[in-house]
Amino acid sequence: MEEVNERTNSLKKVVIIGPESTGKSTLASLLAKYYHTSWVPEYAREYIERLDRPYIERDLQDIAKGQLIAEDREAKYAKRVLICDTNLLVVKVWSEHKFGACYDEIIDQVNNRKYDLYLLMNPDIPWVEDPLREHPQMREFFYDIYKEEIIKSGVPYVEITGEEFYFRKLTAVGAIDKLLSIKK
Repeated sequence: MEEVNERTNSLKKVVIIGPESTGKSTLASLLAKYYHTSWVPEYAREYIERLDRPYIERDLQDIAKGQLIAEDREAKYAKRVLICDTNLLVVKVWSEHKFGACYDEIIDQVNNRKYDLYLLMNPDIPWVEDPLREHPQMREFFYDIYKEEIIKSGVPYVEITGEEFYFRKLTAVGAIDKLLSIKK
């Protein structure tokens, strides 16, 4: 048990964050393969796909819990780095935008969960239509909010830009390699 705790404590958590349709899930999957580690898919997608109605504010609490459970589960299997395709900061921003407020429990988790690096995805790639996506015209708006929130968090971040996905991945790998080379 002590070995698992030691490994979990040295695990670096990288969050891929950004507006809709910026390649977050694709990048998360590619990075997990590259680093031979596990990754945490966006639980909101799975949750909303199962609903037989539009999601409501109360659903965001269930989405937040599901995201944290998935993150904790995958952390047990990760090697050196855990790649998170989103975190509760997205739930907070989305809740505040759509419903005008966010549950205190979600805000507490945003403030208390520790991450080592954010990869902020720029919306400079074409929009891909998806029935779960809501705001193609607001990608720059959300990008600016995520950037502001990340800066307030004090967690280091790297902006991921460019239409060529190869360069997006290259920038992400460089940032993660640098993170993994830092000794604590």
